[in-house]
Amino acid sequence: MADTAELGGCRTSSINNRRYLGNKYKLLPFITGVVERECRGIRTVADIFSGTGAVASAFQDRRLITNDLMYSNYICNFAWFGAQPYDQEKVVELVAGYNAAQTDEENYMTENFSDTYFSRADCARIGFIREDIERRCRRNELNFRERAILITSLLYAMDKIALTCGHYDAYRRGAVSGQPLELRVPLAPTDNDPGNQCFNEDANNLVKRISADLVYIDPPYNSRQYCDTYHLLENVARWEKPAVYGVARKMDRRALKSRYCTKDAVFAFETLVADIHARYILFSYNNMAAKGNGRSNAKLSDADILRILRTRGEVRVFSESYKAFSAGQSDIEDHAERLFLCICDDGEG
Repeated sequence: MADTAELGGCRTSSINNRRYLGNKYKLLPFITGVVERECRGIRTVADIFSGTGAVASAFQDRRLITNDLMYSNYICNFAWFGAQPYDQEKVVELVAGYNAAQTDEENYMTENFSDTYFSRADCARIGFIREDIERRCRRNELNFRERAILITSLLYAMDKIALTCGHYDAYRRGAVSGQPLELRVPLAPTDNDPGNQCFNEDANNLVKRISADLVYIDPPYNSRQYCDTYHLLENVARWEKPAVYGVARKMDRRALKSRYCTKDAVFAFETLVADIHARYILFSYNNMAAKGNGRSNAKLSDADILRILRTRGEVRVFSESYKAFSAGQSDIEDHAERLFLCICDDGEG
């Protein structure tokens, strides 16, 4: 989706202007429809595997709790949903300045990523912009949400020109980007609910401390770790400048691995559901089962999902057909996203 609106001479972006595997933007009518028909009195929604925040964005008229293990997703969620006020004019001015800036100086990005996912010239600008955001933050020229919005702007801009097929497991050798790095102003709301909270931690730990009327769960479905797929965006968001290695130029990601991509997925889901404090649990999971290649197959079976959710209450299942992402190695037919709605017996919220 292309945005045409402008602020201060800069183009703008909305939350869905980002490529991300498993993004539920196209399924929002399905998800919100189930909630509207089946759930009552929803004042607080917790999206505990929030990714890009697409699902949370559909419930912005409620108090939101978002969470993601990836810092790059957390910082974008704070930009879109954070309760902290911010100065939009300041953000616009800085975005315009970054778009006009030219530099050829060496930095972390040029030293590690030149002529891989980006040209050396683009790496020079990315490194310069990211370093300037941190410098301004250290000088207290930016509050945390302004910092988050600017980082979000940079990540979205990088994603538009990256020489990839939508993720960072590999880059297209010898390819040339047909467009320059252009930051856009994220249209982050200025009137979010003051009770909104954004977290960056393991969902299994978080649910022990929070409560909501509706907890939405959309974990990784298979063995493909998001920290492997989006390592470069994670690296730039954190800006800790770690050593990188291999052709794909990945940093150490061991602390970012999700148990939901491993053989421990069933146990992780079982303990997660047991610790949730909510009146409704809405679990999103596709029907991949064994339809794809080994890495694409779902880690949780329908039998396990139903068994575990039924320990908390009545379960209703809803389905919506859609076209699945495939790298060409999977023969996928009758693909569907399912919503498992658990109406909790104890009604905690």
